[in-house]
Amino acid sequence: MTPQARHVLLILGHPDAAGGHLCHALADAYAQGGRQAGHEVRRIDVAQLDFPLLRSKQDWEQGEVPPALRPAQADIAWADHVVLFYPLWLGDMPALLKAFLEQVARPGFAVGRPGPDALGVKLLKGRSARVVVTMGMPALVYRWYFRAHSVKSLERNILGFVGFAPVSETLVGRVEGLKDADVAKWLARMCRAGQRAD
Repeated sequence: MTPQARHVLLILGHPDAAGGHLCHALADAYAQGGRQAGHEVRRIDVAQLDFPLLRSKQDWEQGEVPPALRPAQADIAWADHVVLFYPLWLGDMPALLKAFLEQVARPGFAVGRPGPDALGVKLLKGRSARVVVTMGMPALVYRWYFRAHSVKSLERNILGFVGFAPVSETLVGRVEGLKDADVAKWLARMCRAGQRAD
């Protein structure tokens, strides 16, 4: 690695394990740019993982992390910068990605363990993040009319809650109507972001 190289983790949150979506191509472009610039890049494809849903507060606080997700926690701990890619479904992240984040962001790993001094203990400080979201609606409508509510919730209530800062975002709208030239521009933009590891 070069002196300014970073450890970059890509979390692909599209729930379709078959792949072939714009999210996959954007992640590929980011990874290509990152490696070209000398960054170390790892990738988690959430759709390829098999894990249960959390169903109780007790399980979240005291239960064991599923074996399939222990490597994901190790990758998050390794990373300097995390990039999440996912499509907007029903105004929010897909349920599979939310379930993944609930499982990995456990007390003792992402936040302090329950107790009088635990509130506000952010165990993943020192890491930055980017959120890349594709959607059918125009990105400006989502950002200004809907106030990008679900992305802001992810940034504040999950990433910020465990210590990620700064967190930036990329919103890709009208994906069904993108022409080849538009897709090429987005891929080039992601490649440049990967080169900067931001």
